[in-house]
Amino acid sequence: MGFSAFCLFCLIEFPIMEIEAANLMDLGALRHLENVCFGNDAWPLLDLIAVLTWPDVIRLKATESGEMIGFIAGDPRQSNGAVWIATIAVDPRFRRRGIGSALMLECERRVSMPVIKLTARISNQGAIRMYESLGYRTSDIWRAYYSDGEDGLVMSKTL
Repeated sequence: MGFSAFCLFCLIEFPIMEIEAANLMDLGALRHLENVCFGNDAWPLLDLIAVLTWPDVIRLKATESGEMIGFIAGDPRQSNGAVWIATIAVDPRFRRRGIGSALMLECERRVSMPVIKLTARISNQGAIRMYESLGYRTSDIWRAYYSDGEDGLVMSKTL
């Protein structure tokens, strides 16, 4: 008795993450993302409005199927010749997929200054490992930087 096999191909559609400029129309989605990611440390509404409207701030959102799943803001500070990553957030449901790294790299690509700096909770080892893998190095520790008294690890990268 003969055996006949055939291959059945099926089309599986995977959502595609996109990175694009964010604007004031993204306020509701950004507010939700901040609350999901940071809880009590989420920025207040006025700070979110400022980051979405302040001139010269690099503000990028990662979206998938029209939903904001990540956000980064780079704030150029001419006085110290560096861009500060003011915030970076990735929805916990989408973490460990390279979205944070993609946002960092796209922000770096748009920077016109030689140095980028950021601050991370000293306990946020996942984020710290990601930053180190992108070439960031510890440059300082700010004692009791966060509202709960946790230290902030200052990291920087020369482009």
